[in-house]
Amino acid sequence: MSPTRTPVPDQMTGTGRGRGVAVTLSDLRRSYGPIRALDGLTLDIAPGEFVALLGPSGCGKTTALRVLAGLDDADSGRVEVGGKDITSVPTSARDMGMVFQAYSLFPHMTARQNVEFGLQLRRIPSARRRERVAEMLDLVELSDHADRYAHQMSGGQQQRVALARALAIEPQVLLLDEPLSALDAKVRVQLRDEIRRIQLEVGTTTLFVTHDQEEALAVADRVGVMRAGNLEQLASPHDLYARPATAFVADFVGLTNRLHAIAEGDHAILLGTSVPLLPGSTQHGPALLLIRPESIEVTADPTGRATVITASFLGSTGRLHAVTDSGETVVAQIDNDTVATFYPGDKVTLVPRPNPALAVAASE
Repeated sequence: MSPTRTPVPDQMTGTGRGRGVAVTLSDLRRSYGPIRALDGLTLDIAPGEFVALLGPSGCGKTTALRVLAGLDDADSGRVEVGGKDITSVPTSARDMGMVFQAYSLFPHMTARQNVEFGLQLRRIPSARRRERVAEMLDLVELSDHADRYAHQMSGGQQQRVALARALAIEPQVLLLDEPLSALDAKVRVQLRDEIRRIQLEVGTTTLFVTHDQEEALAVADRVGVMRAGNLEQLASPHDLYARPATAFVADFVGLTNRLHAIAEGDHAILLGTSVPLLPGSTQHGPALLLIRPESIEVTADPTGRATVITASFLGSTGRLHAVTDSGETVVAQIDNDTVATFYPGDKVTLVPRPNPALAVAASE
């Protein structure tokens, strides 16, 4: 049986689109002793597309990137870039730019010299090297830091230099392996947005590996959720969140309630309300409905059949935990202006909004 392929977008958008190359990973398998890191992984990336691989530790996402980079060999399967089979091509000849969690800058070199290093190895004429380095430092907005050494720059600045160095060689593919995980939260958000801006401007086909779902959803054209060496789902960030294909995806990406319901064909009855079901749902009988907190409406009601446990102010939004009369705990997202009006012990009515949700067998 041939591996299932997820269709790539017909047309990418962005100023740099059209200059990237297609990447195809076909039926990749890789084992480390009894552990199957990749178990028939198949992935198609469109020219100029930004794909993020997301998943728990040990799911195979980094192994997939390393096989694409040539840093690891698959036991079987094929790697194609730009329509050419590069499965047996050494790393040095794959023409890929790589940025890792560790900045890996040469400490005895300035930012300018670090960015220039790959160009020197490729024997690019000095005039063109200087021009290219200036372009890259301008792209990552570090022209004023060109003569600083690594110890004179912040972590975020060092990672920008590493990104500039990776792009300076004009790689066919850009590979990013947890490039932001060593940075503090505020810098991480700033740099992830910069990476996306730069990728759109340059148009390089990019594979981004992360364990941070917010990062993946914020920057990628499509996000692949991996589990046990294969893809559970590959979709746009919106579809992945709003239309999860499996219970694993629904649970892994964002907060999800698992509430007892009755499936009746294309809808389920939850808390006395009909909720439309996503494709792949259990269609008949007792089920667990996987429903997002923002899909639960909360109304203060002295005769309500749920009781507030906690109501928390989270800045841009609020979160309320309640327990129903049947003993189920429900998490709801509420307006940050009204969160202070709810107190533990308050009676409330919970009403599901008509957003499609996934239903699974009650035994799952």
